[in-house]
Amino acid sequence: MVLERELATRLAERGRVGAALAEIRRLEKQTSAREAATVCEALARHWAQGSQLLRAIVACKELMRLDPGHTRTQLFIAQLYARYPPAPVEASGELLSQELELLPDREDPVAVPLFSMLGQDAFVALLEAVEVRTYVTGFPVIREGDQGASMFFMVEGRGDVLRLLEGRGPQEGPIVEGGVFGEMALITEGPRLSSVMPSVPSILLELTRARFTELAQRFPLVDRIVRAFCRKRAADHLLRTHPLFSSLRHEQRRLFSREFQLQRVAAGATLLHAGEKGDGLYLLMRGRCTPFHVHPDGSETPLALLREGDVFGEISLLLDQSVTATVRADVPSVLLKLGRPAFERLSSSQPSMREVLMQMAKERLARTARLLAEG
Repeated sequence: MVLERELATRLAERGRVGAALAEIRRLEKQTSAREAATVCEALARHWAQGSQLLRAIVACKELMRLDPGHTRTQLFIAQLYARYPPAPVEASGELLSQELELLPDREDPVAVPLFSMLGQDAFVALLEAVEVRTYVTGFPVIREGDQGASMFFMVEGRGDVLRLLEGRGPQEGPIVEGGVFGEMALITEGPRLSSVMPSVPSILLELTRARFTELAQRFPLVDRIVRAFCRKRAADHLLRTHPLFSSLRHEQRRLFSREFQLQRVAAGATLLHAGEKGDGLYLLMRGRCTPFHVHPDGSETPLALLREGDVFGEISLLLDQSVTATVRADVPSVLLKLGRPAFERLSSSQPSMREVLMQMAKERLARTARLLAEG
């Protein structure tokens, strides 16, 4: 037992997951699964106590392979990291949003989104649901345009984010250890918006939509946390990257991030009705929408297609008039919505943002006028 613990300590101090797994499997072949399991348990506990949650989960998954009936290490990790005791009171949406704001802006091996906000029972169930995946350099984890069906946690390695179909190279920064990506695929079907290509051999944890659905049925809080996380991530990305919000300071972005609502709509759903007062500013995150000019006789003329990244609804808000076009989703879509009250607070405090929106509104009205004249 002493020798096994010493080996586990050496492996943990080296900090390399891939090398540790290889050593454990070598030990399994040379001695027995029981001895390998002893080392694996000590390794999982060492990493868990050393604030290396994702590494501890990988070691625990290997331990479960070696000893399928093992349960104590899962419970040990849950007691260290779960936010709530067993059978927690279901948190409200507002509480979830507040707690998500406490998570670090950058990837963190301790406060891992989803895991770090669950009760102990749900934490253990999630740990058992994820699978360990290993990728070599240059083999994509996810591919732009493919249908997404899972999210990933980067345990060890590094991945470049690419949008090749649109002729662009690397996007925002790379995904590093502790990073999370692909989460939108858990709550909506649709093509991946980017590729993630490992730049070094990498080890990840994968949670599939099928396993997530099973978890959410048993633990409704899991579903609520994932949706709150998706909303926060989408809103943070929008505020950080969209030219419309470039004048906002970091603290302003953090405050207004809470105001956005994440909406999923079915194909054919109407988002704006021509002639009615607009209820907010929309940003299309995933999917495709078409605006229609509605003629007095009720007939409709399609206008310029709205694609991912496009903003709409601003004309009614800026000019305080009725919506000029009906907007419908062509396919199942995901949007961020900034309600009218929040929009008015934001635009009144940011003259530069209002100027950008006014220019966008003028250009949209001019394009609409040209299309109708040509028709």
